[in-house]
Amino acid sequence: MKIAIVTGSAGLIGSESVDFLSTKFDKIIGIDNNLRAYFFGENASTEWNRKHLEETYPNYLHYGTDIRDYKAMENIFKEYSGDIRMIVHAAAQPSHDWAANEPITDFTVNANGTLNMLELTRQYCPTAVFIYTSTNKVYGDTPNFLPLVELETRWEIDKSHKYFEHGIDEFMSIDHSKHSLFGASKAAADILSQEYGRYFNMNVGVFRGGCLTGPNHSGTMLHGFLSYLMKCAITGDQYTIYGYKGKQVRDNIHSWDLVNMFWHFYQNPRQGEAYNAGGGRYSNCSMQEAITLSEKITGRKMNYSYSETNRIGDHIWYISDLSKFKSHYPGWNWTYNLEDILVQIYNGMRNRL
Repeated sequence: MKIAIVTGSAGLIGSESVDFLSTKFDKIIGIDNNLRAYFFGENASTEWNRKHLEETYPNYLHYGTDIRDYKAMENIFKEYSGDIRMIVHAAAQPSHDWAANEPITDFTVNANGTLNMLELTRQYCPTAVFIYTSTNKVYGDTPNFLPLVELETRWEIDKSHKYFEHGIDEFMSIDHSKHSLFGASKAAADILSQEYGRYFNMNVGVFRGGCLTGPNHSGTMLHGFLSYLMKCAITGDQYTIYGYKGKQVRDNIHSWDLVNMFWHFYQNPRQGEAYNAGGGRYSNCSMQEAITLSEKITGRKMNYSYSETNRIGDHIWYISDLSKFKSHYPGWNWTYNLEDILVQIYNGMRNRL
């Protein structure tokens, strides 16, 4: 029997992984205790998605276990140890704003929880492929010191810079910058994951996500840029832009495209590699541009306000360079562009709200 374990299985990347892998493995073990509702309130609960997974996939088995509980997690690994082939670790506290409220909770979920998953993999299924969903916040605010140019609707990097054509690569320093506490806890887990791959010769891949998005996102004000933006566009709730004139740029990758990256890595794994994983030059936008496109899709004007105060450690311009991953896995490419993503979010959300 071939088994895949997915943590954060009712969240955006976790549920996309369950869907993607359900026909490729005999059993999918999902682990998710809906901490997202604790972080962001009941409106962000992933219970609807857990129920959907259990009703849709006969080979899906759900555990409401906390990844911080080593003994409880060990029981799961012990039970399935001989059959585990893949671990997608997508469980996290994902907001750099929220992390400042409870730094210990943030660190124990993001760093200690990841350490638990890595060590249990080493003890019970050391040849399995381990996927860690990291973040571009490991680079801190270093991208903000690039030579940026203000255009009509966005910030852009100077055309003469090496990052202009493809975006930021994996060799940008993660040191000597302001990360937010979330960025620090994710950086700790990022390095731990690389180290388990390199030191213990394990098949570990680290994916530093840009804006991860898609129709299964339970977006809220503190996390889920495009999902929350579209929710406000549909409901008429006020959306607040924080700083940088609304011209800050994000690259956005559909959850399916990201999980497809995981799948390519699984088929030919490397040990301790870190990859940037975003929409790149293929799929990116400023907040102003995202609002305009959301208004076009919904057919209504958005209710939004502007605050001069930017979020601490927030990126002014960030576009991921995926050249390294594409050179290692030339069969992979993006499937969904920005408009595809927003239309899918709109259609999915309209049926739920």
